[in-house]
Amino acid sequence: MKTVFMGTPDFAADVLEHLYESSNEVCMVFTQPDRAKDRGKKVQFTPVKELALKHNTIVIQPERIKSNQEVLDILKNEQPDIIVVAAYGQILPEEVLNLPKYGCINVHASLLPKLRGASPIQMSIVTGEKETGVTIMQMAKGLDTGDMLSSASVEIGDLNASQLTKVLSDLGGRLLIKTMDEIVSGQVVPKKQDDSKATYAGLILKKDGEIDFNKTPEEIERLIRGFDPWPGAFCQYDGQPMKFWKAVATDIKDNAVNGSVVSADNEGLKVVCGGKVLIVTELQAPGKKRMKAGDYLRGHNIAEGTVLY
Repeated sequence: MKTVFMGTPDFAADVLEHLYESSNEVCMVFTQPDRAKDRGKKVQFTPVKELALKHNTIVIQPERIKSNQEVLDILKNEQPDIIVVAAYGQILPEEVLNLPKYGCINVHASLLPKLRGASPIQMSIVTGEKETGVTIMQMAKGLDTGDMLSSASVEIGDLNASQLTKVLSDLGGRLLIKTMDEIVSGQVVPKKQDDSKATYAGLILKKDGEIDFNKTPEEIERLIRGFDPWPGAFCQYDGQPMKFWKAVATDIKDNAVNGSVVSADNEGLKVVCGGKVLIVTELQAPGKKRMKAGDYLRGHNIAEGTVLY
């Protein structure tokens, strides 16, 4: 099929790679505008743009698609059979949704109707889901509300968000190609979502990574995995932010104030959370790189009784 692809981050780039490897024609790619990132404010291409340029594909980067006649004219002139969307970051207006022969389909990283919205991968971990997956859906007006065309599930286990993203992007890419073949052959059977079972995963902000030591070790351990690599789970130590990157939840009870350091040794940083002990095994101190907690603590003393907040 003649395909226009719309996506932005690594997840979308991995899905796009599957499209390139298939028999479908990727005639054009839409992605978010280039942004200045990091301290050097160097402008960076999106992962999708980088991949598209390697394949000599036309790249379009509008600030907005809605009410953008130029974009609509481009798509009308291209006359794609289908538009594939994966983590694009913009809402498509109805005139775009209705333009291709087979409409627009979305590769969404959850088992819909659970976790509609912008951050399904991270929040599947943070909220304690045992499994998640990918749903290919026919896009409609509304946030991830369209009919489901296919889905596939995976166990989350102890994966962090970065690892789970890779698993789901590969799963989603393979499922997308299979579903596109079924669309052409007329084998696909759309299924309506049960809106009463819908949950939402909104846009994540940097402040969402702040650790609340009144929560249980299990909840904090999930926060750490769910927000790796961004925004990271962090607390304050000596007036500066410290990030936790890996931890082990225990059932060891302790009556010390939540946030108190029970011990800091080669095994890790042991902190009281919700009346039990969390063992932090990888951290990032202010001005340092992320490292094993034991390595950091051999050169930096964090006294027993220190309260993190």
